[in-house]
Amino acid sequence: MAKVRYRFDHKTLSYDKIVLSGKQKFYRFLTYFMATLIIAVIYNLIFIVFFDTPKEKGLIRENQQLATQYKILNNRFDLVEKTLEDLQKRDDNIYRVIFEAEPIPPSVRSAGFGGTNRYIDLQGYKNSELVTETAQRLDKITKQLYVQTKSYDEVIELAKNKERMVACVPAIMPIANNDLRRTASGWGWRIHPIYKIRKFHYGMDFTAPTGTEIYATGDGTVETVENSLRGYGKRIVIDHGFGYKSLYAHLNGFNVRRGQKVKRGEVIGFVGSSGTSTAPHLHYEVFKNGQKVNPVHYYFNDLSPEEFDKMIFISSNSGQSFD
Repeated sequence: MAKVRYRFDHKTLSYDKIVLSGKQKFYRFLTYFMATLIIAVIYNLIFIVFFDTPKEKGLIRENQQLATQYKILNNRFDLVEKTLEDLQKRDDNIYRVIFEAEPIPPSVRSAGFGGTNRYIDLQGYKNSELVTETAQRLDKITKQLYVQTKSYDEVIELAKNKERMVACVPAIMPIANNDLRRTASGWGWRIHPIYKIRKFHYGMDFTAPTGTEIYATGDGTVETVENSLRGYGKRIVIDHGFGYKSLYAHLNGFNVRRGQKVKRGEVIGFVGSSGTSTAPHLHYEVFKNGQKVNPVHYYFNDLSPEEFDKMIFISSNSGQSFD
């Protein structure tokens, strides 16, 4: 039963019963209703801010699981990258060394992806940084794997041509020199026989009588047959392929023509003293990828280790070259 309320009337000195009109009752109800609604909203906001709903708790657990899975995935990427790095080192330092091929430049192996941001669709979320990093590593590994597979395709082709390459390498001495007595001036600084100045000698000199046969030191194609009164005089250049060339200078005569295919050991010319020369001899040079290299490092097809050491000793003792 609702409580009955009274109001004291100072004029009559009596209590009058308070009777609310319909409008007053409506305003009172509305006041109570609004107060209750505000309190409910406040409680609801507190609950939303400080407490998670079951659905939110489930999503949080799911996000934590995804973050853990991404970390595990990145750890596996670490192992893949280490394995790939090992394959790359073997490729550059073993396989390509065996087949005398240039290693793949690091700039090619580690080249990135240019242009617009490829990962913009992955950004703007709670774990965007982790997801983007994983995607970037995956793209990088994919690119490196592609480069490595193309490299192995090239190595396979090199392996198929290995027998031909071995035959083309200038790997014998250019004249008969079994006792090594024909070895004269070697690679290095020498006194020029005419100008009497210190000059670097890019090659090796072999002394021999005029007319001594000269051999092609590897299979190849005759690139140059030239006759000059100065410098190298009569000379022959053979392109062996695979980055190798050999030069034979101060000849007395030729036994080949330009464009001719030759085999290792085939007679290509004869010793002489043409051009800037002080005595009959052969000046011999080897080129690798356009650079002159010490020919003594390529006599591995006709010298024993002892003979090789002896040749190095003899060639390094000469104080003056013949050209």
